[in-house]
Amino acid sequence: MPSSTLLPNTPEYRKAQRQYLKTTKNRPANIEQEWTPFRAVEKRFKARFPPPDLSSVLDLACADERRTREVELDRWKGSPTAVEYVKIPLRDGIRESANAYTVPQIPGLVILPSFVSEQKQRDLVRWSLARHARQPNDTNLDAHYLLPEDGLWNSWLLARDDPERDFQVKPRASGSEQPKALPSGPRQLVNNEPASLESFKTMSTTPKPPPEPSPTVQPASVSSLVYKLRWANIGWFYHWGTKQYDFTKGRGTIDQELRSICIEAVKMVDWKEVHASNQADWGTAGPDWDTWDQTYEPDAGIVNFYQERDTLMAHVDRSEVCATSPLVSISLGNAAIFLIGGLTRDTEPIPILLRSGDVVIMSGPACRRAYHGVPRILEGTLLLI
Repeated sequence: MPSSTLLPNTPEYRKAQRQYLKTTKNRPANIEQEWTPFRAVEKRFKARFPPPDLSSVLDLACADERRTREVELDRWKGSPTAVEYVKIPLRDGIRESANAYTVPQIPGLVILPSFVSEQKQRDLVRWSLARHARQPNDTNLDAHYLLPEDGLWNSWLLARDDPERDFQVKPRASGSEQPKALPSGPRQLVNNEPASLESFKTMSTTPKPPPEPSPTVQPASVSSLVYKLRWANIGWFYHWGTKQYDFTKGRGTIDQELRSICIEAVKMVDWKEVHASNQADWGTAGPDWDTWDQTYEPDAGIVNFYQERDTLMAHVDRSEVCATSPLVSISLGNAAIFLIGGLTRDTEPIPILLRSGDVVIMSGPACRRAYHGVPRILEGTLLLI
């Protein structure tokens, strides 16, 4: 169902319609034929007008009576029958009626709806903003600004309560450097070689110079800069310039609460139910899913700070040396549309509606190298805070 702010005959609807007509006025009639199946689905859910139809989106909350109030308060609803799934009881005697869900179309994909309690969700949100998004953990802003030692969020809290403390954050560049000429044409994406045991030595010795600060960045107030925070690194440091991990910097600390949630999620899944019939190529070492409940240890990750118009375009995680072990993703705050497809963009992805507290685990060779993305943060769904 569409957002209630875009019901027909409302000013918001007419504004979105005018914007749509303006932006598509000169669009070639056959442009959609050039899109890959993944891109076409991305475009459909990104569209502000007309509002996307979510009837094809798997929404497991709609099938859970315990989440009825959460769904009713939400402006957006998918369908509990939009995509085929298999329900698997969790290996846990404490959580009543707790289940995991697999999607046969994507071997190795596991969904744990409402896995994180409301209190732990709040704790993780506070941790990510107040305690984690600060040095020594890199954020997207560190390359360009001399951020306050206490972290941008904590400085913003002080400025919110006392506008006199809303100081100017200085750019990292001095301002005297001449801007480098930018390459013409479309932005060139880094097409890095997938990491593996064979390429690890080369990858670990590849020079990874620090990113150059922008010479055009101007001083900015804390209150304006906090809205530009987009990500914070977890564990091993990720080098965006080469799209490889910089192992020379050592491993950052993994928060114990975050670590325990990830380990608990992996331990509670019956991996035999997920991978016993999986005949994919697991590499020379063969499948190791039967040991994950004992061996899984999170050591790298990222906190993504999404705003309502942000997206995460289709991509493949190619930087991790092990391309089969579980990758745990925790949703907090707004609900979102998550897409996951196949090994190329030519496979049409399946759409899943993820709500705050949901956990997704990507595991195994087919799932870990599958294209995935988040084309839409759903407006008006911030029920947690």
